[in-house]
Amino acid sequence: MSNELEAFFEYITVTKALSKKTIEAYRGDLSQIEEDLKKNLIDLDSNEVLKILTQYSNKRTLNRKLSSVNAFFDFCYKSQFVDKKNHFKLSKVPKTLPKFLSFADVKNGLSLIDRSSWIGLRDYALILFLYASGTRISECLDLKRSDIEDEWLHVRHGKGEKERVVPLAGVAITAIFEYLKAAPFHKDDVWLNYQGKALSRISAYAITQKYLGVSPHVLRHSYATSLIIGGADLRVVQELLGHASLLTTQIYTHVQKQNLQETIRACHPLA
Repeated sequence: MSNELEAFFEYITVTKALSKKTIEAYRGDLSQIEEDLKKNLIDLDSNEVLKILTQYSNKRTLNRKLSSVNAFFDFCYKSQFVDKKNHFKLSKVPKTLPKFLSFADVKNGLSLIDRSSWIGLRDYALILFLYASGTRISECLDLKRSDIEDEWLHVRHGKGEKERVVPLAGVAITAIFEYLKAAPFHKDDVWLNYQGKALSRISAYAITQKYLGVSPHVLRHSYATSLIIGGADLRVVQELLGHASLLTTQIYTHVQKQNLQETIRACHPLA
């Protein structure tokens, strides 16, 4: 790895204090490009960088790689490692509506779970928690017993290491306590596998896929969609989801418009 790349990683770790996952993403992207071209990244010209990036047909993946390259070259320019700053324009990604489940879909999936064992109680509580809290799966799996107090959830390891406090439905809290009471292990971590170790992302995905046919992240979309349909303000949803920008939350405005259309069709005499 080149000295400039090492300096960049030190900069985003110490000075910028980016999250561990963000740093790992930068490291993976930039190290791979440097290794593939067998040259120091700082010595690459625009054509060489674009040549290797054309192998990514997925525009979202391509944009992430381009963002990593742009951040590195911006750092090199500000650090006076180079005289000219290279900057690559991101590819336009078509807006896609987030997939979500209705409350009836979630209830149907929950009804399939056999709660006669502590594993079944865990699966039931996990799905209820994801739907009731709207947490990212990483935030969910980092949950400690002390993070739930009364009917409030303290999200301590949010994206960008931001913390937030959100209300949690009583039915989800009850399900979690029933699962913890039945579990043969007493750990600070809430979500455990059959060995008493912390539940992995792969296992969490397998649970939601088994009963709902979706990834855990779809339950986050379902949570936000349910709030919007119920009339929640977009800024409130932004705060509950932990979005840094309202622009991110605005992907749910399509639900708002759709709900308004359905209301007019159902209620207005001219519809």
